[in-house]
Amino acid sequence: MPDQAYDVIVVGARCAGSPVAMLLARRGYRVLVVDRATFPSDTVSTHFIHPPGVDALRRWGLLEQVTATGCPPISRYTFDFGPVTLAGAPGTEHSPVAYAPRRTVLDKILLDAAAAAGAEVREGFTVEEVRVADGEPAEIRGRDAGGSQVVERARVVVGADGRNSVVAKAVQPRQYHELPPLTCGYYSYWSNLPTDGTFEIYSRTGRGWAVCPTHDDLTMVIGGWPYAELAEHRNDIEGTLRETFALAPTFAERLADAKRESRFVGTSVPNYFRTPFGPGWALVGDAGYNRDFITAQGITDAFHDAELCADALDQALGGARPYAEAMGDYWSTRDERVLPMYEMTAQIASLQPPDPQMVQLLTAVQGNQEAMDAFARVNSGATPPAEFFAPDNIGRIMSQAAQT
Repeated sequence: MPDQAYDVIVVGARCAGSPVAMLLARRGYRVLVVDRATFPSDTVSTHFIHPPGVDALRRWGLLEQVTATGCPPISRYTFDFGPVTLAGAPGTEHSPVAYAPRRTVLDKILLDAAAAAGAEVREGFTVEEVRVADGEPAEIRGRDAGGSQVVERARVVVGADGRNSVVAKAVQPRQYHELPPLTCGYYSYWSNLPTDGTFEIYSRTGRGWAVCPTHDDLTMVIGGWPYAELAEHRNDIEGTLRETFALAPTFAERLADAKRESRFVGTSVPNYFRTPFGPGWALVGDAGYNRDFITAQGITDAFHDAELCADALDQALGGARPYAEAMGDYWSTRDERVLPMYEMTAQIASLQPPDPQMVQLLTAVQGNQEAMDAFARVNSGATPPAEFFAPDNIGRIMSQAAQT
């Protein structure tokens, strides 16, 4: 392919794209990363990074940059189900805490790391067309920040450009495990609402909300309801949220002393998997797989995807393995890792009360610190759901509760 300038072009420079570009550039590949945004800039996001995602930042040598911005660590998750409340540590000894950095901060750190690794970065670049053909260089056509028409070619184009990925639209990957939007959520930032390093999760029938600390002594509060009720409440978001928060009177009292510092931002998302590769292209992050935001797994998943995809591309482009074989492993490994959380997320996003068996289990977990920590680790993604909900583990928890 003599007319290609790059080994890889990455379309999208946020939580999936910049890490892919960084990891490949660190291995000596010629990488171009483009994004229509300029940085720093914000994007709609719960911007929560669970401990497994924090561990990725540590591996990449970027965690100290994030913590140096003053983003507070989150060492405890609480789960308020109404009659039952659990509180546990979400991480491991190696990676004990979570963070919720603003995207204006996090995305800039990731993009700068890609540039420092040797990737070429073009901000304000709008991709208008993507062309891929087996045995031919992949190609993007678009306009740079100055409005000039640009054509660039590479061995592979990686779509890291979110749910509405221009790369995905061009290659038309198969979608599967599809579910419609399940919840709609609205968030804003509040001052004078301390959380003492806790990620608070509240669950009531038909309603859910969460609270976590972020930059500038602010606290993010996000609340939601079933997607079917979107139109019903669209004209009174704050009133509906206030009614929701009143379902936990203690929290409502805390919020009464706080001040909202930003407007409400809302979103709802579809749930899907997409085939994440084909001849000359690959998808990472939300471009390849998306789930409801209620479990806040998006950034952590994007980091995992970035590592898996970069490793597979390295094997393929470096000649260690055939492209289809290496990328096929990326696909199967991704799906095997995320499908259990995808299914758990869909169940949580139904916003239905726990069934009697789950109530019995949660009651048994309450007060058992080891079990509460394990429950928190499931929700952080540090422990697979199948491990926690295994019959022998459930039996052990129930037995311990019976003895107290």
